[in-house]
Amino acid sequence: MVTIADVARHAGVSSSTVSYVLSGKRAISEETRNRVRNAVQQLGYHPHAGARALAARRSHIIALMVPLRTDVYVPVMMEIAIAVTVAARQHGYDVLLITNDEGPDGVRRIGASGLADGVIVMDVEMDDERIPVLRAQGTQATLMGLPADTRGLSCVDHDFVAAGAQCADHLADLGHREIAFIGYGSGVYHRHAAYAERTLAGFRDRAEQRGVRFLHRSCEGTYESTAGTLARILADRPATTGFVVQNEGAIGPLLTLLRTSGRTVPEDASVIALCQDQLAEQFAPRLTAVTGSAQELGRVAVEQVMRRLSAVNDGGRPVDDMVLLTPTLTVRESTGPAPRPA
Repeated sequence: MVTIADVARHAGVSSSTVSYVLSGKRAISEETRNRVRNAVQQLGYHPHAGARALAARRSHIIALMVPLRTDVYVPVMMEIAIAVTVAARQHGYDVLLITNDEGPDGVRRIGASGLADGVIVMDVEMDDERIPVLRAQGTQATLMGLPADTRGLSCVDHDFVAAGAQCADHLADLGHREIAFIGYGSGVYHRHAAYAERTLAGFRDRAEQRGVRFLHRSCEGTYESTAGTLARILADRPATTGFVVQNEGAIGPLLTLLRTSGRTVPEDASVIALCQDQLAEQFAPRLTAVTGSAQELGRVAVEQVMRRLSAVNDGGRPVDDMVLLTPTLTVRESTGPAPRPA
């Protein structure tokens, strides 16, 4: 097993110099740092996690609270979790996964045990019960989501208000005047998930500005629930020609149901989805979609929590930071001009 003394001999420096280079606690010349880093890489040296934590009073671990719910789209959540893990490793940190079913108790456990230096919280609600605990404990945290009150925390999220507005603008520009918004299941709105409420608010406000009639219907995402949702939409608004879908599970059933009801996409009905590009490309026709980068979301969240930790370690006060990532609209084959009235 390679030791710090082996690295020091290989680099031609003292063991304390190697320690300073690895910890960053003292200024070391660029030439010396490069020699030490090269020695570390060539010898395959890995600092002992326990010793490093005791010496620095840090665990070099970030806790990531991931949602385990039936009403979330798991592939996107896993993509974000992978992005966080990759970004954390670039800072010499590992990631500890905590499930959101632990709620405030999970946050208390992490803070009391010292298992992690900081926390990244996913699936944030508008009045999230975990936030008061984070503030009370002084835990350095980043929220992936925008709650009603962001004081004392850093936040990063896709700009879901802008995403909803983009959907309304795109269909309005194509001449659609009757639009249906098919959202998540009722449980998502009942718990006030920030991403769902902000998207709907952005869509609603822009549709009203554009003089577009619209309705919102929640949907569980199964074929049966999508069929019931579409039937209710057409019963209430038979002239509906535009559909916005913010429920990945409902996309495939909706396209099938429109086709079997004699409505051709996009000639008779236009469909725009809020989903990742790889999912939008899987359907026929390929979906016009508003997307946001899961990789960028994970990277920014890690950078935010690292800045907070660095400020504390330097004896300073962390800066509350809020970043909203701009969504991207990609036009494909599922949207077109509104059909002329018969």
